[in-house]
Amino acid sequence: MKTDIILAGVGGQGVLSMAAIIAQAAVKAGLAVRQSEVHGMAQRGGAVLAHLRISDKPIASDLVPKGAADLIISMEPLESLRYAAWLSPEGALVTAAEPFVNIPNYPGLQAVLDAIGTFPLSRIVEASSLAKEAGLPKAVNMVIVGAASPFLPLKAEVLEDTIAAMFTGKDLAVIEANRKAFALGRNAAGRVN
Repeated sequence: MKTDIILAGVGGQGVLSMAAIIAQAAVKAGLAVRQSEVHGMAQRGGAVLAHLRISDKPIASDLVPKGAADLIISMEPLESLRYAAWLSPEGALVTAAEPFVNIPNYPGLQAVLDAIGTFPLSRIVEASSLAKEAGLPKAVNMVIVGAASPFLPLKAEVLEDTIAAMFTGKDLAVIEANRKAFALGRNAAGRVN
């Protein structure tokens, strides 16, 4: 078993936190993990990218080859399309619906969402409203982890426990809101085809 994942978004959205949670959950599940992150211009508003490879056998490289990603997880719809060349024909694309308009020539949102909808296995999630419903507007990235979870080779319980562990030391309400955000995202993704 091998799962290659591209995580994308812009600085300040929690892309690297998502990668860390999935990677830690995979380690807890006894799997091998390799990760590569591009911080570069990743200040608030700059592009952020992480490659995450999970396997039950040793992994030789940190980078996902073009056309081989099993999953793209994105916090921003246009950023998900930026890495579409990495997605395998059978791969899934999960993205937040809300744009982060950080360039003057950002295309029309409907055109971006329509392009995402052409992928046979795609999920566009109203992550911001679900995070608010969970009681923590900042938990948008946990909504997206939840929405991506049906496509991951990990049990939902392991991911939830990893999320709770990540927020240990925070108020119990923060932990519970993040768990709820994960569950709402998982629900929003629906069934995997």
